[in-house]
Amino acid sequence: MTHDYTHKGGVVHTEILLPDHAPAEYADRAVLWNEVEKIEKAKNAQLAREIEIALPRELTREQSISLVREYVKRHFVAAGMCADVCLHDTGGGNPHAHIMLTMRPFAEGGEWGAKQKKEYILDKDGNKIYDPKKRQYKCKSISATDWNEQTKAEEWRAAWAELCNQCLEQNGHAERIDHRSYERQGIDQIPTVHLGVAASAMEKRGICTERGDLNREIEVTNKRLRQLKARISKLQNWLKEEAENTEPPTLADYIQGILSRKAQAGKPGYSQSLYNLKDAANMLNFLQANNIMDMTGLDEKFKSMIGEQLDIQGKLKPVERRLATLKKHLEQADIYFKYKGKKPLTESEQILFTTAKDYLKGVMNGKTTIPTKTWKEEYTKLTAERKRLNQRYLALKEEVKEAEKIRKSVYSILRQEQREQQPHRKQDMER
Repeated sequence: MTHDYTHKGGVVHTEILLPDHAPAEYADRAVLWNEVEKIEKAKNAQLAREIEIALPRELTREQSISLVREYVKRHFVAAGMCADVCLHDTGGGNPHAHIMLTMRPFAEGGEWGAKQKKEYILDKDGNKIYDPKKRQYKCKSISATDWNEQTKAEEWRAAWAELCNQCLEQNGHAERIDHRSYERQGIDQIPTVHLGVAASAMEKRGICTERGDLNREIEVTNKRLRQLKARISKLQNWLKEEAENTEPPTLADYIQGILSRKAQAGKPGYSQSLYNLKDAANMLNFLQANNIMDMTGLDEKFKSMIGEQLDIQGKLKPVERRLATLKKHLEQADIYFKYKGKKPLTESEQILFTTAKDYLKGVMNGKTTIPTKTWKEEYTKLTAERKRLNQRYLALKEEVKEAEKIRKSVYSILRQEQREQQPHRKQDMER
């Protein structure tokens, strides 16, 4: 099968890049991929490797083409791969490139080389080991190149980031990219999900999508995280000053001490004026139950709750995908059994029956009996799992909301305490 992106909307540039020893006629896309199919004999052979890269929006079209060409030549063509490059830009703010790469190296005569080669197995003294049963020396197959090693993906991603940043700097742009995840960069931020073509088009027309709603929720959460981090940083600095000469109490003890002093001083409305919790005990119970010792602990607890939300979202994705697949299986099976044996069939009924039959043949992997019962059981089981995960997600959402209220309450109490202490400090200094 040949992947051809040249007829896809938004294609702004295509080209074939060839390594040394590759036949010149392979510069024709059709010739190249037809030859790739000819050389691969195994039915499960991998014909190509696809790499998709995002292009910096700050660069011009010519700069982007030059950047991609340099990257492909340096890291793929120089290693012996043929590259089919296609740049897309629909004007929607997501310019990117698809790079299709061949899997075999070339021999010096221009012929395709082998993907694997044999290597003799040696004993501890470095001698070949003879197998008397097979009447030959023992050997093993190893890759002829290092293109499939797991470290290559990280190497290619890092190389793209480095080359992009060099190009951005050379063209006077302050923006930089980083191939590492937020977690590896040490950034407390939740990454958004990729909308995709369909969802992006719907969002532009003002239609809300599930992925769009998720990204909006993530953006709100990231904003809260940044605000929380800034406030906690201020509180930590203040607590550090307060604790320089004394042993710091736990956060729950400190808050309880403040509330107790205010109650003894005859200020019953103190708590109510600061926060909207049911009572102070609810806040203190939360701090004690979660063993929160300081503001850092409160920050970590909040982040762990957000992390659990993301974990649930990650579990929901494969469940949703499998449910969609099973739904289609069952729909096609219903059509197949509906028209099987019915005669005569109208033209439209015949099309539906043939389509369903071909579809089921493709998904049954050679089996003759349609496993409708198994599909239905799996669909029921996954539906229940999806319901359970959604319920937990909604419950956790409320817990996060409650934790945010408690965080605000703690901040308000400490802030007011700090304000009340400042006049006393000023009087002490004047004395």
